Amino acid sequence: MIKFDASHACKMEEILAHQDRVNALHKEIVEKTGTGNDFLGWVDWYKNYDKEEFEKVKESAKYIRENCDVFLVCGIGGSYLGARAAIEMINGLYADKKPEIIFVGNTFSSTYIAQVMKYIENKEVCVNVISKSGTTTETALAFRLLKQFMEKKYGKDEAKNRIFATTDKSRGTLRAMADKEGYTTFVIPDDIGGRYSVITPVGLLPIAVAGISIDDLMAGVEEAYNDLADPDLTKNPAYAYAVARRVLEGKGKNAEMFVTYDLNTTMLAEWWKQLFGESEGKDGKGVLPCSATFSTDLHSLGQFVQDGTKCLFETLVLFEKPIEDVIFPSDEENMDGMNYLAGKNVDWINKMAMQGTLDAHENTGGVPNLLITVDDMSAKSFGYLCYFFFRACAMTCYMLDINPFNQPGVEVYKKNMFKLLGKN
Repeated sequence: MIKFDASHACKMEEILAHQDRVNALHKEIVEKTGTGNDFLGWVDWYKNYDKEEFEKVKESAKYIRENCDVFLVCGIGGSYLGARAAIEMINGLYADKKPEIIFVGNTFSSTYIAQVMKYIENKEVCVNVISKSGTTTETALAFRLLKQFMEKKYGKDEAKNRIFATTDKSRGTLRAMADKEGYTTFVIPDDIGGRYSVITPVGLLPIAVAGISIDDLMAGVEEAYNDLADPDLTKNPAYAYAVARRVLEGKGKNAEMFVTYDLNTTMLAEWWKQLFGESEGKDGKGVLPCSATFSTDLHSLGQFVQDGTKCLFETLVLFEKPIEDVIFPSDEENMDGMNYLAGKNVDWINKMAMQGTLDAHENTGGVPNLLITVDDMSAKSFGYLCYFFFRACAMTCYMLDINPFNQPGVEVYKKNMFKLLGKN
């Protein structure tokens, strides 16, 4: 389902030189003995997930679709990025599907929050609040506003039917509130961290509300698990990608630009940036994850990539089949001089832009490129791609001798912020 090509960046023998270490680290991953092993639940989640809860997700999604115009997903970081990435990649940006899904609880922007609250005043609304602790500040702030809005609009009895909480199974502020108020709840597994949680109810409920088959998504996860069971670097594209990152870092490439050629995959890049940035950036180590959507960003970042400081490599994620395609029309007057493209698929034009850019960046600009090619933009492909990156991320972090599953650095800004806000 996924092909990996490192030939535009490094030699295969440079990757294969790490086979023995990969074999040892692969064993630590699948046997869950590596650093941070308390959070390796995602490794075999495809077979260990709660099947009854999975069906409850589908039932709740059906209720939500039938009873609201707007579905508000209230969460930050891994509590929203994966779901949004999936929904936009699979459905596109302007899919004719209801309800409308709006993501909140991911910002302190007063303008954004105020405008969302005004927008939903005369809409039928359901809410999914997502937080393991219930004390994540951005999410808790937004949810207090939404909870009061829902209770004023519907009354407490009806509001509780329209609020769904995804949280810890037994502990935390949100769990206590959900039990007290009688919300339908879903569990964030103890052994899966937020940035790996899109394949749990954290991501599955919003994805199902968007009309996407979560059965297909989980089938993609299972297929990826089976395909990536062999640590042989000639057969395991996730591990080959993981090693290639370390090879390029060793050559002074300290930034990785995740590049796609489809606007509906921009949020996929945002999800990837959290996964790798929060997993890898520790102890003064790691490659800076950044992203671009071409050809759009060729008109802003392209100059730097081509001729600027040679600090980065590109990882192109390419999809063989788009969601939809358009035939470019002929025009008798041809005043724009574009008839040379008449009768061509716009997706074909996009792929030619990719090939031309790849040649320019690699052969003229000297920028290494790693290519990851995915069959299509289906739910199954999304599940497969997520698991591909989970495995790659764990492997590439273990190669740096760091814990891929903690995030000690993010606590520093929180302490400073709480002091300024006057929190005791």
